[in-house]
Amino acid sequence: MSKLYITTTQNVPLFFTPASVGERMLGYFIDMIVKTSYLISSYYLFKYLKLFDLIDDFDTWTKMAVFLVIYSPVVFYTLVSESLMEGRTLGKMLVKTRVVKIDGYQASFTDYFTRWIFRLVDINMGYVAGVVSMLLTKHTQRLGDLAAGTAVISEKSKYNLSHTILAEINGNYQPYFTRTQILQFNDNDMRIIKENALNAIQIRDYALLEKLTAKIEEVIRLKNKFPTQENFIKKVIEDYNYYTGEN
Repeated sequence: MSKLYITTTQNVPLFFTPASVGERMLGYFIDMIVKTSYLISSYYLFKYLKLFDLIDDFDTWTKMAVFLVIYSPVVFYTLVSESLMEGRTLGKMLVKTRVVKIDGYQASFTDYFTRWIFRLVDINMGYVAGVVSMLLTKHTQRLGDLAAGTAVISEKSKYNLSHTILAEINGNYQPYFTRTQILQFNDNDMRIIKENALNAIQIRDYALLEKLTAKIEEVIRLKNKFPTQENFIKKVIEDYNYYTGEN
């Protein structure tokens, strides 16, 4: 599968693995189960409380308003979830995928809204447009992704916390870099650096490690003096955790 290259806000070109069509469809069906469960639960709750009898006495417009309110969590589920959970829904969390901007910036509400409104074409009109678009585009993007400038990436990794280059910071930790150097990065930059460093280590992509090192050196204006590029990147991440974790 092709790699999705993203340039971060600090001009660090990195890559992700786009989520496969299968991963995207699995996440979608999990979300469908969540929404269906909500509707079934709402139905039996209304039936138990005998609220349907009460609604029958309403006029047509009031009935429509009530049912729109009941159904709104299903309609806005994806938009609200992605906006509040940084590009994730419950289905995406379980499948370990998320929505990101291709230009390296954090996706905004407008981006999520654009993806959501295009569901009318991609999904609600028989799935054909969305599936065909994902199959034909390089990064498995549906029409909503193309319009919003986003893609869905896979966050799966064979590493757990004990395998990552991000070590826990103890109370006696001494930073190597200065606060000014390290805090030129933000949380999103550091997350991307960490994920791509892990990916590079996993597939032994030494060219990517070299590129990461060079770009970090460019940002902090200091050459790597550590034995390996991996140690250098690890120290940058540890120092970032140290400075951002200070009270």
